[in-house]
Amino acid sequence: MTALRRIARPLLASVFISGGAQTLRNPEAVADSAESVVAPIAERVSPSLENTEQAVRINAAVHVVAGGLLALGRLPRLSALALAVTLVPTTLAGHRFWEAEDPGERAQQQIHFFKNASLLGGLLIAAADTGGKPSLNWRAQHAAQHAAQRARRDAVLVRRTARATGPARRRSVTRKVSLPGR
Repeated sequence: MTALRRIARPLLASVFISGGAQTLRNPEAVADSAESVVAPIAERVSPSLENTEQAVRINAAVHVVAGGLLALGRLPRLSALALAVTLVPTTLAGHRFWEAEDPGERAQQQIHFFKNASLLGGLLIAAADTGGKPSLNWRAQHAAQHAAQRARRDAVLVRRTARATGPARRRSVTRKVSLPGR
């Protein structure tokens, strides 16, 4: 892992670990603002969610666990993706600047909304980061190209061998090779 990744991943994860731990300790503080986003999601995804507070706790736990994994460099792509997926409803629930009537409150919520949008961009980059290793897609394409090159090289060698043996040699080789039943 490069020094940049060793520094950047924990920095990116810190806001999720901190916020998730705080929300786990006091889910009631954000449950009211989350209601408008949790209700439609609960209807579509899991009607078994008993209340908004439970959804807030689950979201906070994902932030702590995935943030910790990202900070430690364990499953960084998966943890960054999990954080990105949970950040969208968190942002839509917590920073609805378009609904704020007070100009000061609107400005503050807008700043937090765009901060979260920036975090989302960082998480998407982290989710796509292969750590300097080629992606599975690249490896598959490269393997196919390598196999095609080998097949072309083998075909050239077969043609050269056939030309080098000459017609008389080819006839004698074909006579020695007999097909079953002949």
